[in-house]
Amino acid sequence: MSEEKPKRMAIIAGKGGLDEAYPPLILGSTASALDFEVAIFFTFYGLDIVNKKKLKKLKVAPLANPAMPGIGPIQIPNFIGGLPGMTFMATKMMKSWMNNAGVATIPDLLEACILGDVQLIACQMTMDVMGIKREDLIDELEVGGAATFLEFAKDADITMYM
Repeated sequence: MSEEKPKRMAIIAGKGGLDEAYPPLILGSTASALDFEVAIFFTFYGLDIVNKKKLKKLKVAPLANPAMPGIGPIQIPNFIGGLPGMTFMATKMMKSWMNNAGVATIPDLLEACILGDVQLIACQMTMDVMGIKREDLIDELEVGGAATFLEFAKDADITMYM
């Protein structure tokens, strides 16, 4: 009797805002809990999600973010997002929503990925381009190039860019 091959999910995390960090980590940790083999490739600003100094300080940019909600039924004009303090307010608002909904924090979701054996890969080329050193990133991360990720992704059942 042949053993069924586990499903694979390959995720590219290329964005580093607080609101953009949740999807790859939630999907990765959930897929792992469902016995998927999972790899997340952190590239460009996505490296902020696994940067020791930045991962607890990710922010939500309200400027040019058409999906930003208003206050009650009132939609706030886009230019308001450029005012001083608005990034702080949007970040605080999102953290409050997530906390009130019982959603795990970014560090907690990273820990869930680590405990679930999600393969976390930092893009070497991006690190070189942006001057990011290995010691800037969490220890559980492997450093590799596009070929490292593609070796995993070539057999993926689900591939996503976030």
